[in-house]
Amino acid sequence: MEQLRAFLHVVRLDGVRKAAVALNLTQPAVTARIKNLEESLACELFDRTSRGMRLTKRGELLLAHAEKFEQLMQLVEKDVVDPEGIEGRLRLGVSETIAQCWLPDLVAALHSRFPLLEIEFNVDISLNLRAGLLDGEIDLAILLGPVSEYSVNNIDLPRFPLSWYAAATALEEADPADYLKRPVLTYARNTRPFRELKERLFEQVGPEVSIFPSSSLSACFRLVEADLGVAALPRVLGKDIAAAGKIQEFDPGWVPSPLQFTASYLSEPKSHVAQTAAELAREVALRYSSDKNI
Repeated sequence: MEQLRAFLHVVRLDGVRKAAVALNLTQPAVTARIKNLEESLACELFDRTSRGMRLTKRGELLLAHAEKFEQLMQLVEKDVVDPEGIEGRLRLGVSETIAQCWLPDLVAALHSRFPLLEIEFNVDISLNLRAGLLDGEIDLAILLGPVSEYSVNNIDLPRFPLSWYAAATALEEADPADYLKRPVLTYARNTRPFRELKERLFEQVGPEVSIFPSSSLSACFRLVEADLGVAALPRVLGKDIAAAGKIQEFDPGWVPSPLQFTASYLSEPKSHVAQTAAELAREVALRYSSDKNI
């Protein structure tokens, strides 16, 4: 089965290097598994050229059978194996908004369901999380979604409404819309919130508006508190800071659309653990939204 897993990863990720990353193995280890599989079957599965590896006719035949084996093993893991006995590793990638809200609750829920599972997570911008998911480097990505690829399953999560914030010490404007003439801090470039905010600010304020993108929400809050700009940020994160008298909410007459996150995972190779983790993420997110009245 390990040889077949290596074979499937090489085919799906189009090469040994990406397959090695996805399987957490070295490239020589993946190459050895493919070589041993070919020796066991007494045939070559790949044509190896300077342009890469391409399946032979026998390799094409094996692909169909290997996928059936894979599906059967997932059914065994789902229906037969006790969740408390499932071992392995779940590579979790999350956006910073999620990390600052309900990520600890999700990790606790996963550990309760799969006590022997090793949970590895990293926090990054959605663009990088999407790339990591498609390259097989992440098993479950909780990001600004959905990921519009046929190979990805997306589970919608509760949205995060945004609010406008300025420093508590900021000079009061007669017209709240005038706050937007100050530098506007926002999400990183190449994200949906950045694009939407930029377009709307150009319409409302004009092309002379100053926009400062950042990949760190916590940095945005600190800069707003220091009166170095204003920002539209998740209300669930800003309300406690505002209640502490460090920042203030203002209403310029409009607010960007709520942030839409999804729990996204690959449909192939099918993973019972990744699917269960995505479903748990939705349960945890719904409970968090209810508790916080989002």
